Amino acid sequence: MADGPFSERLIQSFETMSEQFQLAARYIIDQPHDVALLSMRDQARLAGVQPSTMTRLAKYLGLSGYDELREMYAEAVRSGDVGFAGKADAQAAAQKRKGDHGLAREILRAQAAEIGQVAESPQLDSIVASAKRLAAAHRVYCIGLRSSHTIAWHLHYILSMIGEKSVLLDAAGGIGSDTLARASSSDIVFAASVAPYTRATIEIAEYARRNGIPVVAITDSEVAPLARIADNVVVVQTKNPSFFHTMTPALAVAEVLGALVAGSDATGAHEALLRFDTHLADLNAHVKPKITSRKS
Repeated sequence: MADGPFSERLIQSFETMSEQFQLAARYIIDQPHDVALLSMRDQARLAGVQPSTMTRLAKYLGLSGYDELREMYAEAVRSGDVGFAGKADAQAAAQKRKGDHGLAREILRAQAAEIGQVAESPQLDSIVASAKRLAAAHRVYCIGLRSSHTIAWHLHYILSMIGEKSVLLDAAGGIGSDTLARASSSDIVFAASVAPYTRATIEIAEYARRNGIPVVAITDSEVAPLARIADNVVVVQTKNPSFFHTMTPALAVAEVLGALVAGSDATGAHEALLRFDTHLADLNAHVKPKITSRKS
């Protein structure tokens, strides 16, 4: 998240940096609290670069070395200028396993904290702006693959309950993106992707941008590929005490987007949901609880 002393400058310069500088810059942007707490060598390892790259990046920013940068971030942490981005512990990865119950508790608390952080951050403005754009669109084309498929599918399902404006680009038979041939500037491509980023999702977002179709995205960094393509972007955290990145905050954002879109046309949504309820009842889609009578 862009809340460190050099975050804005790094984001603005990101496109002109070398690949190694980009790896180091992304780490500093996304993990400002770790910059304050971990050694330079540990940070370089987590960023996937050599320690010398961290030093050179600090000098690129006009500092004497990386120690000066770390001290600036430490001071920001002490003064409350750098948030913990909703993580349960800045050094969770270094902690020993606490047993099944302990790990389960840690994961759940971390996910709950990350969702809470989104609610209290500038990302709330991004969510509201994205929802307004989705609500105004004639049609919403949803794309999310691999672990991000659940995000796109969930928003598509919510939107399909309240109208006919959503299309899922699920790539069945390899023709999922073909429906975009009918899309225009009055439509929206909703894209979800977190690291490691799925190539097909990024390529569809790039196609939309080239053809004048606005893009709304959920991703995990201010400098992620989708963040540099989308007209509106919501950034969520994905770090997790588990081996697998968490999709829970992104899923929560998708649910909020769906709710806000529905609320923007309460009358239309109400009528659509009445038809949807009737449809489900006709299909006997849901199991109804059995009511047993008690003999007196």
